Amino acid sequence: MPNANEETSALSQAQDRAVSELLRVAPVADDLARRFQEAGFSLALVGGSVRDALLGRLGNDLDFTTDARPQDVLKIIRPWADAVWDVGIAFGTVGAQKEARVGDTDRSFQIEVTTYRSEAYDRTSRKPEVSYGDSIEEDLVRRDFTVNAMAVALPEKRFIDPHGGRADLAARVLRTPGTPEESFSDDPLRMMRAARFAAQLDFEVAPEVVTAMREMAGRIEIVSAERVRDELNKLILSSHPRKGLSLLVDTGIAEYVLPELPALHLERDEHHRHKDVYDHTLIVVEQAMALEEDGPDLTLRLAALLHDIGKPRTRRFEKDGRVSFHHHEMVGAKMTKKRMMALKYSNELVKDVSRLVELHLRFHGYGTGEWTDSAVRRYVRDAGPLLGRLHKLTRSDCTTRNRRKAAALSRAYDGLEDRIAQLQEQEELDAIRPDLDGNQIMEILGVKPGPAVGQAYKHLLELRLENGPMGYDAAVAALKEWWAGQG
Repeated sequence: MPNANEETSALSQAQDRAVSELLRVAPVADDLARRFQEAGFSLALVGGSVRDALLGRLGNDLDFTTDARPQDVLKIIRPWADAVWDVGIAFGTVGAQKEARVGDTDRSFQIEVTTYRSEAYDRTSRKPEVSYGDSIEEDLVRRDFTVNAMAVALPEKRFIDPHGGRADLAARVLRTPGTPEESFSDDPLRMMRAARFAAQLDFEVAPEVVTAMREMAGRIEIVSAERVRDELNKLILSSHPRKGLSLLVDTGIAEYVLPELPALHLERDEHHRHKDVYDHTLIVVEQAMALEEDGPDLTLRLAALLHDIGKPRTRRFEKDGRVSFHHHEMVGAKMTKKRMMALKYSNELVKDVSRLVELHLRFHGYGTGEWTDSAVRRYVRDAGPLLGRLHKLTRSDCTTRNRRKAAALSRAYDGLEDRIAQLQEQEELDAIRPDLDGNQIMEILGVKPGPAVGQAYKHLLELRLENGPMGYDAAVAALKEWWAGQG
């Protein structure tokens, strides 16, 4: 932990950053604050916006709090904003978009204004009960962590920090404004938010908070699957997901939201015939992140996290002393689909992640290049639009400390990618189709639409995968030969 002088220096630097950030958004924030003042209400920048300002990373998303009730907020904000939405009004939140010129650039700000409030769960409901408050201090004490329980009153830019959030920010620690037990009882999702913020900010979680998470882990069951999923996504897409995932596992929360992850802590056999699957998985996630090209990729990271979840169910101790996990990719794909559906992921994302889990071992049959061209074509065909992600996942799955083995695997995959590139250049592999389409098949065979056309199409596709492009005449001859054999 930093000493007192270091903390004082960090606080001073944070304050300077915050003033700079707030001046940057002042044209929007001050203008809105004056409108609230003229209507007889107060307005303050709050929560994550203040935290990010202190960290020097305030973006275009601005969160405000006010003593005005939601209908009053609408009256003030509608004539001013470029767009307004009230989907969160039942929870006291009004959203808006405002275009503004800051310096020499035009920027679009996403704004949320929330009435002072308190919310809590009862033990039989998945929905928070919302009641409005009359003071900003009352509003701040109900927030999740001290680093998110700060405000800046506008337009005077007066800091309000009743719970020591700036000191905790300087110390890089997550604490709750009140007791952790009260906070997590109010909204159990805050336990997952602790893990998420630890992963996003690379902060430590205070020991008393970790203890409360461990003791109250089962309370997470009262939270809807959608809210759990959204929090998990933010954690997985963070800069340090391993930190957050480890916290969920260590506190037992993962047993309720993603039980397949702690299950990877397989008991080691006495001869240590297999690596630690749990640790291997977290390394694969980090290695996959290192291969991302256009920012965080949820599909890739989920596939990396779930790729080996079939291993516990398929582990076998063989007679020769080896440990096997036969078909764990197939079992894992089914488990992935089931878990993601339970967490209410979209059908498309479920399909893509499950497919990557299913295919992640396919490359290991490639050896040092023994695949035929037809096997390479099938690899590309089966991966489809996921081929780029499959490349990254397969490369990430190598966590061996044996440098010679790792180098050999890397060379082999380099060779496979080279062959794919060559075949793609020759054959347009991304859109592999038979040399004849359905209309041509019907015309040549003199048949109407029906099962026979599909069977003929499938036969020609197999020939195309096996032999490469055949050309029209060869395809017609092959079709007629197949048809003659159908009786």
